Amino acid sequence: MDVLGKGFTKPTARIQALRDAIYDATPTVEADRAELVTASYKETEGLPVILRRAKAVEKILTEIPIAIRDHELIAGSLTVSIHGCQIYPEYSFDWVEKEFDTMATRMADPFEIPKDTAKRLHDAFLYWPGKTTSDLATSYMSQSCLDAQANGVFTVGNYYFNGVGHVCVDYGKVLREGFGGIIREAEAQKVKLSGASPEDMKKRDFYDAVIIAYKAAITYAHRYADLCEQLASREGDQTRQAELLKMAANCRRVPEQPATTWWEALQSFWFVQLILQIESSGHSISPGRFDQYMYPYLEGDKNISRDFAQELLDNIWIKFNDLNKTRDAVSDQAFAGYAIFQNIQCGGQDEDGVDATNPLSYMMIDAAAHVAMAAPSFSIRYSNRTPDEFLYRACELVRLGLGYPAMYNDEVIIPAMMNRGIPLKDARSYCIIGCVEPQVPHKTEGWHDAAFFNIAKVLDITLHNGRNGQVQLGPKTGEMKDFQNLGDLMQAYKTQMEYFVKLLVEADNAVDYAHAERAPLPFESALVDDCLGRGKSMQEGGAIYNFTGPQAFGVADNGDSFMAIQKHVFEKGEVTMGELQEAMDHNFGYPDETGKLATWFGTGCCAAAGSTPLEGMDERQIYEAVKRILSAKGSIDINELQKDLQQGSAPAPAAVSRSDVGRYQQIKRIMENTTWFGNDDDVVDIITREAGQIYAREVQKYKNPRGGQFQAGCYPVSANVLFGKDVAPLPDGRLAWTPLADGVSPRPGCDTNGPTAAAMSVAKLEHETFSNGTLYNQKFNPAALAGDEGLKRFAALCRAYFENKGMHVQFNVIDKATLVEAQKHPEQHKDLVVRVAGYSAQFISLAKEVQDNIIDRTEFEF
Repeated sequence: MDVLGKGFTKPTARIQALRDAIYDATPTVEADRAELVTASYKETEGLPVILRRAKAVEKILTEIPIAIRDHELIAGSLTVSIHGCQIYPEYSFDWVEKEFDTMATRMADPFEIPKDTAKRLHDAFLYWPGKTTSDLATSYMSQSCLDAQANGVFTVGNYYFNGVGHVCVDYGKVLREGFGGIIREAEAQKVKLSGASPEDMKKRDFYDAVIIAYKAAITYAHRYADLCEQLASREGDQTRQAELLKMAANCRRVPEQPATTWWEALQSFWFVQLILQIESSGHSISPGRFDQYMYPYLEGDKNISRDFAQELLDNIWIKFNDLNKTRDAVSDQAFAGYAIFQNIQCGGQDEDGVDATNPLSYMMIDAAAHVAMAAPSFSIRYSNRTPDEFLYRACELVRLGLGYPAMYNDEVIIPAMMNRGIPLKDARSYCIIGCVEPQVPHKTEGWHDAAFFNIAKVLDITLHNGRNGQVQLGPKTGEMKDFQNLGDLMQAYKTQMEYFVKLLVEADNAVDYAHAERAPLPFESALVDDCLGRGKSMQEGGAIYNFTGPQAFGVADNGDSFMAIQKHVFEKGEVTMGELQEAMDHNFGYPDETGKLATWFGTGCCAAAGSTPLEGMDERQIYEAVKRILSAKGSIDINELQKDLQQGSAPAPAAVSRSDVGRYQQIKRIMENTTWFGNDDDVVDIITREAGQIYAREVQKYKNPRGGQFQAGCYPVSANVLFGKDVAPLPDGRLAWTPLADGVSPRPGCDTNGPTAAAMSVAKLEHETFSNGTLYNQKFNPAALAGDEGLKRFAALCRAYFENKGMHVQFNVIDKATLVEAQKHPEQHKDLVVRVAGYSAQFISLAKEVQDNIIDRTEFEF
């Protein structure tokens, strides 16, 4: 059967207009939610926290301004402005106020904040000092824990300053029963309470909170019905008037009642997705296996044409892109590209192990091609039962160069989940959350993406006997010059890892406790098993499965560093450990524009020195000053930053002779003459695997406050660029403060034996242990995948990688020249979408350093 090269149809004029409106919009901060949640909290002081949260949801949903976009067929928006965002002060707020004047011009993900909005936010923020989840979490952390974060070993900032998110709720339950059914279930559970148990009082409050939140959600949908009717009464175009009246009828019926048509099902789904975003600032609210719970409504709707059903689905794809979120300036560098990680999947097995691909699976691929925007994060599941036609169609979508779909391997992920105690049927039903994280849908509080952990920084600290520059940050495990073999070094690395992972767990658990005590989520919890049965929120342990998933990055950097030391120091004796350390501390003879090495080691080549005004400062110097102040005070202002930079400028380094510089550069060339990870070489691949597994094995030793296990992941978002700024030179020849390898990918330019060899190296990393997910990026020149032969080779590569136990892979299909041209002329490339990490983003919205990192990735051909 000929299944190749089918191509894709064009989007309708409606979809193109909606798409253009988002690209043309200026992301803008709005103050309505912040004001309403603040007003509600003032009104409810003295009530149990779960009821305060429900009352806040009620006030927001009944009073927040609403809007209907021109042309759209699905109602419901987070903001009145297109692609705008709300603020959530109950989690954190200091950083917002400090960025009132800079958020519009910052490096990553700028937002406009109108002057009147800033004033309204300022007034709301006056209520919140000492009352946020971040305030409480900080109070639970030891100074050692805070120091490790301030020095770039890890960060838990994702949930420290924001909501958790990272969940797939039971959308199918809403479609079947409606919000009215949820309310009736909560009422029935409440009736069962005897009052004899002390726990019954808290359960009663939880059920009351659910009832309040869901009644408010019904009111919210009815407000949209009213608005659609008002707009229809003023609409002169009869076709649009009919559309608005149908939208009004849909919102009047769903999600209060069960869905009966495809249009109603999509509208009901979207209200769930939207209200989850309104309740909490958590990102990665992921629809999961959309083709499984939505297909019955498509199949059962006999009165809708295939084309209109597709256009409605395309509307949902557009709506994902209208949602937006802001973070602080440093965090947004780690999540560059206005990403909120709504991961949606199709394909894979059902709970009985039977291939579950259906006609909607193919329509989802078409929707992704039609809309061609960064969101949602679109994925497919692959198994050895996946139809060839489905895989080829997915590969054809990849060939468009949008960076999706990402591909996930059932044959690895299902055993990985069973390894964490999940039964087979539930493991087979897994979905992907956020970037790459597997979970059992609507049964899991996974706390995925709970931290970025910089294992390259741990190696850096290990090589300096527990020091970070002049600060004794970790235990003393031996000076670099005294290590006699690779085993000694690996043991020291393991000891440092044990120390810092323990601090990571402390930080994560502190934030976990803070969310349970100050930010339980009644709306979300009612759609996750078995919160209603247990009578408590997800944040208090109501879910069936509870995990915490911090992720590592720097695996390839560490593996290559260990390999270079083994080969050139311990085997060949070309360099001593002392010589290597001296060369590293002098940045291998290359300039350190930040001057930080001189501060750390009293060394550095051509290092910056002296006081410099803020406007002329190197970006990395500003970054370091921001971190110093934030770690001490939790907030920052420009005057304080200026003072810190002027006082903290690096001293002039000791003079370094030209011969020394030459020797340091020679040592760099020696260390780089190594077979790197990414070339299907068992020796370096196994060393690299161990470098990552030391982290993974240590993480899984710990428990969280919800009674669940910690589990490791290995993916960076774009934090490999940001946190590379914290890592001094490494033995593989990497220079100070430069980006680290992303996810489990080889270092850029080091995978020189072709795409198959690179994939085989990555497949050896024992992904089953990284049950919180791994991320592998590959980049191809478009010519390599052209025609049916290119498509066949590409599909064969995917199958080979998965057959050899690879967990995940995703692709950029674009040539370097196009990316460079987009950097020079961004106004001509507003619709250029690329794969960053576990998500795609509009290329021109990325910080230049993230763009550069994508450009530098190895570009493969067959």
